[in-house]
Amino acid sequence: MLMKSIAAGLAGTALLATVAFAQAPTATTDKAAPAATTTTTSATGQWRTSKMSGVKVYNDANENIGSISDLLMDKSGAVKIAVIGVGGFLGMGEHLVAVPYEKLKFVNEAVAYTGTGAKPATTTTGAATGTTETKPAATTTTASSTSKWYPDHAVFNASKEELKNMPEFKYSE
Repeated sequence: MLMKSIAAGLAGTALLATVAFAQAPTATTDKAAPAATTTTTSATGQWRTSKMSGVKVYNDANENIGSISDLLMDKSGAVKIAVIGVGGFLGMGEHLVAVPYEKLKFVNEAVAYTGTGAKPATTTTGAATGTTETKPAATTTTASSTSKWYPDHAVFNASKEELKNMPEFKYSE
């Protein structure tokens, strides 16, 4: 019985070695290897929409009023609406509201805090102006903020209570 097991093992090993040798490429000396070329595309200054979900939204008084839950675009690919989640805890009881995307102002610098309190002492880099410009705010950025592929936060000119009183956004089915 032991001899049969050893013979089966040797036969299996020989079979696997034959398959491995058959797959090994043969070297040819009559043809030159093609030159390897690598093409890359740079997207400096662009934001990934997958990273925009969860970006915090502050108001003019530097109060955290919610976070971006989703971005909605038209058929041409232009982002038209930002869905902001207001209130709730860990996604429970969150109130979704839709705001025009051009009303948001994106900022690359972090909100500055002094001390350990919950309320920041300085304001963000500008307030939402309500213009129709959809480009990111022209702010000074550091290498770490440009490599994140998303802004630090957004500014929207409303209080948390005003957002909670807005009609709730529902996805149509």
